[in-house]
Amino acid sequence: MKWEGTFMETVTDIQKLLKRFGTVIYTGDRQGDLELMQDEIRELKEIGAIDSETYLKAALILQRRLQSGKG
Repeated sequence: MKWEGTFMETVTDIQKLLKRFGTVIYTGDRQGDLELMQDEIRELKEIGAIDSETYLKAALILQRRLQSGKG
């Protein structure tokens, strides 16, 4: 299954994307969760499961959240 051209604006959208691939991340530590999500989307990109545009959107959302400290 390859995922292309998804509409993403929030971390919740990224969680929904990851769930489509059988990945649920919840550790109780929001910053840790965001970092794990970064790792997962990177792996999905590397194996070709998501396209570059989807990866870049998700990576940008996660990076902004991590930098803002809002989690």
